[in-house]
Amino acid sequence: MLATAYIHCSADTSAEWHAIGAALAGSEEMGLVHQGLIDGYVRLFVSVLAPHSALSSEVLERRCVGLVGAGEALSSAMVRGNCSESEAAATLAALIKNGVSACV
Repeated sequence: MLATAYIHCSADTSAEWHAIGAALAGSEEMGLVHQGLIDGYVRLFVSVLAPHSALSSEVLERRCVGLVGAGEALSSAMVRGNCSESEAAATLAALIKNGVSACV
């Protein structure tokens, strides 16, 4: 459900989110705003996934940074027409499932 919601949010905003992200990265101050948004997604992923993982909080947070990055890349690919929304969501779901396993 997390993967589907994340990717669907990008589908709802089409290319707008990526254009805003690029614009925000144009200055240091705005880049910090964009990073704050990404950090919020990381915190959301950690809070949702923590009950389902035996990983330490530090390891889980690092993996969630990677998962959010993967979500961004997949949503960008979807917006460019390289995959469908369902394909992007399924791929992110597989990464999430494997990413919160106890393997360190």
